[in-house]
Amino acid sequence: MGKVLASSRARDRMAALLLLALGAGVAWAGHAYGVGTLTRMGPGYFPLLLGVLSLAVGLLLGLGTLLRAQGSAPRDSQLQRRHDVDLRGAGMLLLSLAAFIVLGHHGGMIPATFCCVLLAALADRGNSLRVALLLAVAVTVLGYLVFGLGLQLQFKAFHWG
Repeated sequence: MGKVLASSRARDRMAALLLLALGAGVAWAGHAYGVGTLTRMGPGYFPLLLGVLSLAVGLLLGLGTLLRAQGSAPRDSQLQRRHDVDLRGAGMLLLSLAAFIVLGHHGGMIPATFCCVLLAALADRGNSLRVALLLAVAVTVLGYLVFGLGLQLQFKAFHWG
């Protein structure tokens, strides 16, 4: 499978197809839950919205890949080397999701969001601890303002126990 995904075009095509499939599945499942209206959102509103956005990104990526294929000479010769899988990044992302689930249940929205974003930001080796902390604080504050105060999401800011 390494040779199949060696070119950037092949990776882009595969990513576009996966986004299209994922977006279609999420939009279909979200629609089944009941969308509601903008002022009275149903449980399927955000899944449907995210599914449609994933479909749009998949279409744009696929279109960009097709247009680039019709363009100038291929630039994939530089990208033929095999890329190793970054286990640290994948592990940190999975850990960030697990932390959000556990801390969301036992600690509330603010600690769960902070820890999730911090761990996800540390998955990128290019981020320093300072940058990851600043990002975690910013996303936590913005998330609380939008979802906690603005949309009054029924997710306690802090919940010990």
